Amino acid sequence: MSRPIPIAKTPAKPAQPSRAKAGSGRKPSKPRRKAKPLRKSKWWLIVLEGLALMIAAVLATMFVLGYSASWLSGPGFFTSLLPFAIGVVILMLAAAALLLAWSRLRGWLHGRLDYLPAALAVGLAASTGWFVMHGGYTQVFTHFRTLVGGKQEAEKVTLAHQVYAAYRRHGIGGLQKMMLRADAFNPAIVEAAKAFDVDVNLLQGIAATESSFMPRDSFDGGKGLFQITAVPKAITREAADELDVAEVQVNDPKHNAFVAAATFKHYLQEMNGDLFLGLLAYNIGPRNGGLRFIMQQYGANDFVTMQPYLQTLPRDYPIRVLSYALAFKLYQKDGKLLAYEEGDNAIRIQQLGIPGL
Repeated sequence: MSRPIPIAKTPAKPAQPSRAKAGSGRKPSKPRRKAKPLRKSKWWLIVLEGLALMIAAVLATMFVLGYSASWLSGPGFFTSLLPFAIGVVILMLAAAALLLAWSRLRGWLHGRLDYLPAALAVGLAASTGWFVMHGGYTQVFTHFRTLVGGKQEAEKVTLAHQVYAAYRRHGIGGLQKMMLRADAFNPAIVEAAKAFDVDVNLLQGIAATESSFMPRDSFDGGKGLFQITAVPKAITREAADELDVAEVQVNDPKHNAFVAAATFKHYLQEMNGDLFLGLLAYNIGPRNGGLRFIMQQYGANDFVTMQPYLQTLPRDYPIRVLSYALAFKLYQKDGKLLAYEEGDNAIRIQQLGIPGL
């Protein structure tokens, strides 16, 4: 028999030393550092930055859309509608590009100083606000309001220019004389306006239209400063309560003003805050069923659709009141009246705005 050949065994590999367990002499690895929470001041800076950027973006958007609406106004598809739509798309793309650029710039700024992004954003908002609120751009925002407000805003702009035209026709000389006559009655009118929370310039405009600040009894039954005629008893009672008297005396200018303020507020609320309809209802009063009945009879739903059905006096009444109210507002602000047709007075007067609108 042949002898078996011994197989050579490979030497066993030395055992690897086991990793040190907890409690052994080896130090454990250091845990990762947790991100420090943002301090309150940093949160405040982030909120300030976001708010400033939002203000700048809103103002810039209003300006661009208003300017586009002014420049591209018209019914033509290729000349107005399509270019405006393309402009809106370009505005969206530009906003996205600016946002991306800001995110990159912000990292660079934040690496220098923590407050730099917020400071730059506030500066951007302030400069944008100054630019778009500059006097020459008032009409741009008028076009923006018309764009958003649609038919109602367009009607409001048309009526506003009727008021400006009426103010221009009055003449500075006649208005100044009326301002002087009003001085004796202004304290009572101011008190009545505060008591019933109505615009004092509107009350002054009503008094100017009704009596030219020359209280008298008229042939149609009107009495005193506001030519008070048929007033519902509930309104008279309300005025008496505010005056703390048993019965109002309409020949007393103060009582007369309180009754007028209560009556005007009543009709303004009845017309859901519509200033033109409220003034028209005040002038018409309860006769013929009142303005609400007349509007239902003719199917009218606002002052513009109601105007053609009215005679000259009721139709022009709100315009006359507001033109006088505008004069009082100008006189209170500047201590003088401005000739609408001179220099840039028209723009200044339009910037000041019509009382109540």
